[in-house]
Amino acid sequence: MPFKKLHANILERLERMDIATPTPFQRRSIPVIKSGANVFCTAPKDSGKTTTLILTTLQKLKCEAVGNAPRAVVLVENKEKAMELYQEFLRYTKYNSLRVYVGYEELHIDIQKSEIFEGVDILISTPKTMNKLFLLNGVSTSQLKIFSIDDAEFLIQKSDSSAIISITQSIQKCQYVLYTEELHPKIKRFESYFMEHSRIVQ
Repeated sequence: MPFKKLHANILERLERMDIATPTPFQRRSIPVIKSGANVFCTAPKDSGKTTTLILTTLQKLKCEAVGNAPRAVVLVENKEKAMELYQEFLRYTKYNSLRVYVGYEELHIDIQKSEIFEGVDILISTPKTMNKLFLLNGVSTSQLKIFSIDDAEFLIQKSDSSAIISITQSIQKCQYVLYTEELHPKIKRFESYFMEHSRIVQ
């Protein structure tokens, strides 16, 4: 059971939330993600993909704040998705020191730069905003450990896809995990850009 090998802080949160048993998708995906491999996670809606993303991110960061630069980046389609995921993360980080920050197009980029500079562990953003932060030296990736994309279907759009490729070219070394309902050929194509030696969990 993957839940048993998670950080004590995570297990405590799961217990408080009455989550005792992983879904079949979580049972298969969590050990693979924990191994450090780049992973394409494909599963239908409501199979536990977003919870898996949160649990494995917390596990990777050992549930504690370190330094000032983000150690985890999560990209989503738009502001609405970013805020939803932010609220979900807060449910799990309530009793640890991890700092979660959310950025999106509508929030002025200079505000985001100054707030991120104060110290962030998990940065939730959209591809366009993240790319803009990169171009303006508004975020350091020197400490980045894991880079996830939730509901990655939106990357089939050319502009978002280009932004992702641009962002990942500036990152030296980290683990990439993409969550999607179907592994579209345009998403699979990322293998030749940043998803080297990736594994597929279905």
